[in-house]
Amino acid sequence: MVSLLDLERLEDNLFRGVSPPVSLPRVFGGQVAGQALVAAGRTVPGDRPVHSLHAYFIRPGDPNIPIVYETERVRDGRSFTTRRVLAIQRGEAIFSLSASFQMEQDGLRHSEPMPQGVPAPDRIDDLGARAVRGDGGWMAGLPRPLDIRLIDEPVSSQRWTGPSDEPMRLWLRADGTLPDEKLLHVCLLTYASDLTLLGSVVARHDAPANGVQMASLDHAMWFHEPFRADEWLLYTCYSPAASGGRGLASGRFFTADGRLVATTMQEGLVRVRKGGRG
Repeated sequence: MVSLLDLERLEDNLFRGVSPPVSLPRVFGGQVAGQALVAAGRTVPGDRPVHSLHAYFIRPGDPNIPIVYETERVRDGRSFTTRRVLAIQRGEAIFSLSASFQMEQDGLRHSEPMPQGVPAPDRIDDLGARAVRGDGGWMAGLPRPLDIRLIDEPVSSQRWTGPSDEPMRLWLRADGTLPDEKLLHVCLLTYASDLTLLGSVVARHDAPANGVQMASLDHAMWFHEPFRADEWLLYTCYSPAASGGRGLASGRFFTADGRLVATTMQEGLVRVRKGGRG
């Protein structure tokens, strides 16, 4: 994962990234979002951490060829810095990102409390154990740079019990110790944020995952407080609305001691195939 997010610098504002050697039909959305944020962050002074990003998925990416990230230095203000990044393959844009960075400042503080009654991660099987049992879902067949503990069964699991209006919850962290580089931790969380969001849309309906076509359309994140991505984070995903072949999903990241450190929103294509249930 660290290598995946370590882009090659081609010019001052031009970077190149590659995809991992796994058999996917298109580039994973979290990967291109995380790499684009790396490209933006490497043109910003280290004393200005990212506080928000807004992105659109334009075309499916080809995992077999590199992605070029072109960064535009939109503004360097006294407190805020703005960057735009275009991800390009074969001369065409596949993804666009705008990110804002801010010099650390004091201000008002409040946040949503962490959900109560959540089982500790050491009481939940990891994806490796689930893969052995055969109920790990689609994520169990992928390389596991992230230690993921699913609290609620995803629709891709054989243990899924049916539609629910409750949030989907999981614990996650990097599977290993990361360097003390703030940008890396934020970019890794950006990668992870795309793993389960759209699944929360389908989880509210009687529509099995293999009967639904899903693809990310846009993605937004806000980073509230510092955190480490190699320490346990509770990720709660919930879909407030779906219509017109699209679904909206929201996510929140909490540290193990209860701090809300990041919020994410995503709209995605969610189409029920013929013969599927809705």
